[in-house]
Amino acid sequence: MSETTDFDVLQQGAALVPRVGRCVVRVSGSERASWLQGLLTNDVQVLAPGHGCYAAWLTPQGRMITDAVVLAEEDTLTIDVPAALGELVYRQLSAAIFAEDVQLSDEGALWAMVGVHGPTAAGVISRAMVGTEPSAARLTADAMSSWPEYANAPLAPAGRVMRLDHYGTPGFVLRVPVDARDLWTSRIRLAGATPLAAEVVEFARVEAGRPEFLVDMDADTIPLEAGIEDRAISFAKGCYVGQEVIVRVVHRGGGRVARKLVGLKLDTSAVPGARATVRAARGEVGRVTSAAWSPRQRTTVALAYVHRDFVEPGTSLTVDCDGTAVPAVVSAFPIR
Repeated sequence: MSETTDFDVLQQGAALVPRVGRCVVRVSGSERASWLQGLLTNDVQVLAPGHGCYAAWLTPQGRMITDAVVLAEEDTLTIDVPAALGELVYRQLSAAIFAEDVQLSDEGALWAMVGVHGPTAAGVISRAMVGTEPSAARLTADAMSSWPEYANAPLAPAGRVMRLDHYGTPGFVLRVPVDARDLWTSRIRLAGATPLAAEVVEFARVEAGRPEFLVDMDADTIPLEAGIEDRAISFAKGCYVGQEVIVRVVHRGGGRVARKLVGLKLDTSAVPGARATVRAARGEVGRVTSAAWSPRQRTTVALAYVHRDFVEPGTSLTVDCDGTAVPAVVSAFPIR
């Protein structure tokens, strides 16, 4: 399949993209919401079943331990985190339980994640559910298309489907039992989705400005540097770990951080590696975190942290690419 065809699938159809490297921790107990409210950056307590949010868990210094997608289910909350951090997150969450009525379950080995992305994704998923029981629970395409991001519903006979616009286009992720992954993959393909590898559509994630933890964010990252505050932080909720740092930067520092994640359009077809140096006339000002060839832009796009003096769209920089200084321009998200 050509690059142009891959782009067309994502923009006009439905792409079947496995969401690998994710882990689920289930939180139950009568105080689950109030307990998580004091740990995560977003407002968990307002979530009714079927709703969700994106959040971060911070150190007292405001640095990220992980990001997370939190889903409110019928009588539990689930936390979706990078699989590489699953065991660490589970241990640290367990250590944060004192007298609260909270129980944790590490479900990392139970679930597989199947992504369907593109404007016809809702219809594909609805058709894939035909024949599942109970049939009355099958979601319609119209209903799913109206969901806000992170809205979710149960799958029959087991699992969950949630809205996740990871590639800048309408998208959904199905959380299905590991032993049912092949069955659901087959159903989704028969319903009209085209399988694509995650690396093939990486350009769309970069263009959408969707940083990934352990790729574009790590234990040294403050959420404000990554630009995820609109999705991940509630400025109206009560206290959480690391809040003092966030409030100090926003209210006393005017939101200015030393570096900021920006989009770049490079004047090249070559793709720089992670950690490639970004330079201005005065010298090094940042580093690339993700990059990909974009069939939409017909050039290379990238995410990079740069010094705050160079974050304005239109700023001219260069990126080291195989020993060559390639011209690059800072772009607002989504990169166009």
